[in-house]
Amino acid sequence: MSSIINTKVKPFKATAFHQGKFVPVSDQDLAGKWAVVCFYPADFTFVCPTELGDLADFYPKFQEIGVEVYSVSTDTHFTHKAWHDASDTIKKINYPMIGDPTGTITRNFGVMIEEDGLALRGTFVINPEGEIKVAEIHDLGIGRSAAELFRKVQAAQYVANHDGEVCPAKWTPGEATLAPSLDLVGKI
Repeated sequence: MSSIINTKVKPFKATAFHQGKFVPVSDQDLAGKWAVVCFYPADFTFVCPTELGDLADFYPKFQEIGVEVYSVSTDTHFTHKAWHDASDTIKKINYPMIGDPTGTITRNFGVMIEEDGLALRGTFVINPEGEIKVAEIHDLGIGRSAAELFRKVQAAQYVANHDGEVCPAKWTPGEATLAPSLDLVGKI
């Protein structure tokens, strides 16, 4: 398996349920800004609403740092609306919920479980140039944390804006970064 890191998002067109409407979404909507694309297996399930609800709680923070969030499953946009109408947790979502019933987007990101027609839990951070900077893929039973994703986006943004600096483990804004050099080898 080759790495998806630093590759461009492949072209796609889909329909999302967003703020009470069905809206077209494409790879072009990701261009020019930071984006998070969060794949999950299916609507009306168990771990998925806990993750999407957590992401909904953090959505204003993502917006504050110029990041759009998209969730994607192989369900249709109609199913996303039905789930939104039926679940108090999903009603909190203000980001676009993309339907990918053909699996095109899910396959483009390498998270399709072909025998089930479902997505693995995949999270991708995409820079304004359309390059994937963070890729994290989980098995179905392992939920993700929006707080940790937010921290990773902040680190990706910092590195993009500070040439020659890197963010160590658990870095948060305001903490020291590292400047890799010959003098630093073996000193950490």
